[in-house]
Amino acid sequence: MANTDYRALSDPEIARRMGERLRALRLRRNRTQEDLAKSAAISVGTVKALEAGRGKLGSLITLLRELDALDGLDGFLPEPPPSPLELARRQGRMRRRASGKAGTPAADKGSAW
Repeated sequence: MANTDYRALSDPEIARRMGERLRALRLRRNRTQEDLAKSAAISVGTVKALEAGRGKLGSLITLLRELDALDGLDGFLPEPPPSPLELARRQGRMRRRASGKAGTPAADKGSAW
């Protein structure tokens, strides 16, 4: 299956497609909207809204947890790599200021100005 170019789609179209995937996942798990809503302690209307591409992020997470699909979140929104500063900290290096010692006025460095 080819990857979708989400940049070419509108936000509502992306949300609609995500809702379709959520519905397909629920059906693969052989769950009704009513059963899923009850076990997740949310309303059937919330399940229907999410499957229609509307709803709140917290509700989506609740349904993914109930459908045992939270592992898919790393693919959905991967954790960013560490920043260069964090990498340097991990290697035990100290960050140095370009001007030398922190708090040293330019006049102390022999500047003519």
